[in-house]
Amino acid sequence: MSTTARPSPVVRLIPRTGATVVEPVTYTVREVAKLLGISLGSTYALVRDGTIPATRLGGRWVIPRARFHAWLDAVTEPTATGTDLGGRR
Repeated sequence: MSTTARPSPVVRLIPRTGATVVEPVTYTVREVAKLLGISLGSTYALVRDGTIPATRLGGRWVIPRARFHAWLDAVTEPTATGTDLGGRR
């Protein structure tokens, strides 16, 4: 028996032309925490108190993608007084 290792084959993934990318309809709390750059605990707190729009599905929280981005756009747009709508610090 030979003890020499076989070189592993190189696999290159080439995207197909015209391929459709399907984006998720919802985010998890972990994904939203990563998107916002805040801790998972803080994100759960904002979800539970209704600051971040979310829905309870079974035993999980899911954040609808469209509602999340609409909320995020509203929070990051400055008001006439120059302050953010979020108000949380």
